[in-house]
Amino acid sequence: MSNLRNMAPFRYDIVGSFLRPARLKEARARHLQGELSKEALTEVENEEIAALIAKEKAVGLKAVTDGEFRRRSWHLDFLAGLRGLTVYEFESTGFGVKTKALGTYVSSTLDFDPAHPFLDHFRFTQEQAGADATAKQTIPGPNMIYLDAVILSKQYAAHPVYRDHDAFVADLARTYQDAIQAFYDAGCRYLQLDDTSWGALFSESFRQRIQGCGYDPDALIPQFADITRQALAKRPDDMAITMHMCKGNFKSHWLYEGRYDTIASHLLGIDNFDGFFLEYDDERSGGFEPLTHLHKQKIVLGLMTTKKGDLESKDDLIARIREAERYVPLEQICISPQCGFSSTLDGNDLPEEAQWKKLALLKETADEVFGEGC
Repeated sequence: MSNLRNMAPFRYDIVGSFLRPARLKEARARHLQGELSKEALTEVENEEIAALIAKEKAVGLKAVTDGEFRRRSWHLDFLAGLRGLTVYEFESTGFGVKTKALGTYVSSTLDFDPAHPFLDHFRFTQEQAGADATAKQTIPGPNMIYLDAVILSKQYAAHPVYRDHDAFVADLARTYQDAIQAFYDAGCRYLQLDDTSWGALFSESFRQRIQGCGYDPDALIPQFADITRQALAKRPDDMAITMHMCKGNFKSHWLYEGRYDTIASHLLGIDNFDGFFLEYDDERSGGFEPLTHLHKQKIVLGLMTTKKGDLESKDDLIARIREAERYVPLEQICISPQCGFSSTLDGNDLPEEAQWKKLALLKETADEVFGEGC
């Protein structure tokens, strides 16, 4: 196998999730109602994932995912499989939508479970990817645990497991080191850490919320970077690892707003990553000036929105790439959608066919800018 660190992220890439087909949604609903066995649900998942990967390959993607079809949430399903984290359900009215949501908190010593179900999920994806595509695995980044399960968690504040911050960081980093090695041993050579927690450090409303919990958001910026570096400290040399950061993607609603300037030097200075996926689909992200903090990693510009089905203009996409080229060499630039199409099982507000039209346009744009077959 060639060293994917020399290739990934690809010039034309994806974040990971896709809209769930109606058949899969129906099967999951029947399973939750006790009308369909776990084995029968898995069979439907397998069939729909196999069909999805065939479509991904047909639209020219070199890296394919399982669409996160087995997940309820982009991050909490993975966290639920770790030791020391409790995931619970509660009723939420966030974004004006009444729904059953999931929360999490650190309830005991953190550790990676070598029997984590995502490992078998990856093996199936790799089998379906075959020899002509790379199976890409996505998992939430370590700071999602720090932010959601510690800093913002009332349950953790009432019953803190770790009295020593360094001990918490050490266990968190080791948990991710073990997870990365486990995926590597399973055959994964392209891993992506999705870590939206960084957005809370520059979005004013969340900065205030963090302060209300007794933490300094400015002090957290270098802490987040340090935690990430430690988590990646033992990464295999021939495994490509990237990071994706968007600003929220629930049912076509965003969560954070603000420019990357506040965090850019710390985030883009994490040399352990081979590339960064950053959201740049609207004015909330600001300009491309923060990209000057990049070292030699690739930057994947999330120029195409996944929140609505309207198709972007190829000329506008190319113009944005040329604008970014003022701050970072073209050879370091890649393009992708700004996020996945379905960060939760609900999905964004666009028809299923729209996601494929958007990817076809991205491929056409990449071929024109970077060269056909990029």
